[in-house]
Amino acid sequence: MDNLIDGKAVAATVRGEVAERPRRLHDETGIRAGLAVIIVGEDPASQVYVANKHRACEEAGMHSLQVEMPAETTQAELEAKIDEVAADPAIHGMIVQMPLP
Repeated sequence: MDNLIDGKAVAATVRGEVAERPRRLHDETGIRAGLAVIIVGEDPASQVYVANKHRACEEAGMHSLQVEMPAETTQAELEAKIDEVAADPAIHGMIVQMPLP
């Protein structure tokens, strides 16, 4: 009655399926999907999370940009950086990593 799920196998299957989308986009349009992550400060858990996002992008054939800003960054400086990254034609999605200092 118990059903065991092999989480690693399921994750590998899903990652393979997800990676097909940016490959197809590139093949059909020449566009390489890009994800930017803006991280403010040096929260250790956030650093690990962002590194994992970068690795996942590489595995999916996507462009990955990591923008690191010091903990002293003001809201205005962060907003300006968000606008700057959003204007980059190589970036199609963005994460502002939480928590913010």
